[in-house]
Amino acid sequence: MIPRLDAPYKLVPDAIKAMTALEAAIKNSGLEYNLIELVKLRASQVNGCAFCIHMHTTDLRAHGETEMRIYMLTAWRESPLYSDRERAALAWTEALTLLAATGAPNRDYELLKGEFTENEQVNLTMLIGSINVWNRLQVGFRVLHPVDEAKDRAHAAA
Repeated sequence: MIPRLDAPYKLVPDAIKAMTALEAAIKNSGLEYNLIELVKLRASQVNGCAFCIHMHTTDLRAHGETEMRIYMLTAWRESPLYSDRERAALAWTEALTLLAATGAPNRDYELLKGEFTENEQVNLTMLIGSINVWNRLQVGFRVLHPVDEAKDRAHAAA
């Protein structure tokens, strides 16, 4: 993959500053850290954003998330590893990430309503919107994820 721009973030510092402020507001919203990261990871998987998948799996591991929950996230509907609250957040994440196809169905909103306060619903929706913006920047401009070439070569040789 060949990056399309060298440093897209440096080109629009005011917009990035605004996105960073939104991220800080979401982080301080009261939503659980690992829930936030699971939502970011799931949206990034749906959008095929390698940079963000790398970032959020790394962050989840650093905050104690289990490998199996990270691996199973793409099949969360078929796995008992996620709480009802996480399931509601993941359903809402997919519904809004794939908005043109889903139209944000009532069944997903009812799940959301059953697990999140109105305030949390708005914060979660802002979170989903923000990760989708980040995914579009990364994928659109083909931003490469970090690579530990020595480890990757060792895995490939094994």
